[in-house]
Parts: sequence; structure tokens; C-alpha cells
Amino acid sequence: MSEFDRHPGGRPPHSHLPPDPALRVMALETLLVRKGLIDPSALDEIADHYANRVGPRNGAIVVAKSWLDPSFRESLLRDATGTVSSLGFTGRQGEHIVAVENTPDIHNIVVCTLCSCYPWTLLGLPPAWYKSDAYRSRTIREPRSVLAEFGVNLLQSQKVRVWDSTAEVRYLVVPMRPDGTEGMTEDQLAGIIARDCMIGTALPRLPEPGQ
Repeated sequence: MSEFDRHPGGRPPHSHLPPDPALRVMALETLLVRKGLIDPSALDEIADHYANRVGPRNGAIVVAKSWLDPSFRESLLRDATGTVSSLGFTGRQGEHIVAVENTPDIHNIVVCTLCSCYPWTLLGLPPAWYKSDAYRSRTIREPRSVLAEFGVNLLQSQKVRVWDSTAEVRYLVVPMRPDGTEGMTEDQLAGIIARDCMIGTALPRLPEPGQ
């Protein structure tokens, strides 16, 4: 089990909120509901929309199109916000998108060091580990070690580029297309592009024979 699957340690003595991000959110939500500032049913609707109706499928479609269409890829790398908007992928947390492309020489990984800024319209809701203190701090200090814990072992010749997502800019990693995918359709390609591939903590993989 990696560090990102465990809860952080005990509460610092000066902290007024739990150290676990999920518990922080619950505490803040409870406070806001009690004050009548938010409607819990509206929060449930937002969460359901991004977790179950958007999810990472939108981002996978964008990446698959970039693999198949060189002109779309160029447009995506030049103006990701406008390009994904042309597909109808717009909304909260997706106003300013930058696409960064993995190459044989460079591997990209995204983190939000301040909170959990993330392109909801393309990837759905961020995973719990993305919001953890361990991921947020260690990805900046030791990105290769973090990637290795996720099972991404890079060649020493490959550089790692870390992108710090903010409220102003959110990033989409465009992974390299795997060998053996020639002749696959856009829908088939999208099926091998997991959410974590577009954060940079995984690589697209063909399904095992028989799957």
C-alpha cells in the first residue's frame, strides 16, 4: 500500500480542522449547512454530476482524438481551453486548461500544492490521494519516487516535469500512445486512457488477452 492510500498522521496541535482532506471537507460542509449558507442536496447533485456523468471519459476522448488527428493535437497543445470547449466540455473547474504532452524525453505529472485544483470537466472529481498532504508535498520534492509508488518507473534519461495546478490554470497530461494500438478506433483508444494517465501517475496500457 502506498503512502497515498493511507490517512496522514495525527492532528498538529495548532490545527482546528482534521488533517485528512475528506474530513476537512465534511467539517466545513457541516458548518456551512448549519449556517444555512449551502443546500446539501445541491452539493450531492454537483458531486453526482462530476463523479458519475462526467468522470474521466471526457478527458479520455480528448486524448484519443489527439492521438488520431494531428491537427487536433496541435490545436490542443496550442489552446487547450478553446479546443476542449469546441467538444462541449465546459463548466466549473474547466475554464482555463493547459495540455502538456508526454514524450520519450519528458514525463509530466500534475499536482496542486495549495489545495486540490483539478480539471473537473475533463477528469471528474479528484481522487482522495490527489488531495492528500503526502502527494502534494512529495510530488514537488521527489517526483520520481512518487511515480514509482504508482508503478510508473521511468528511464533515467527521461526528465520529469511537475506542473502546479492553480485556480487560474489546470493541466491535462496527454500521455504517449502505446505501441500495438494501430488500427484502434477513437472509442477503443479512449477505453485504455484512465484518469490517472491524464494526471501523469499512470501510463495507458492495453488490456490483457481475454479481458
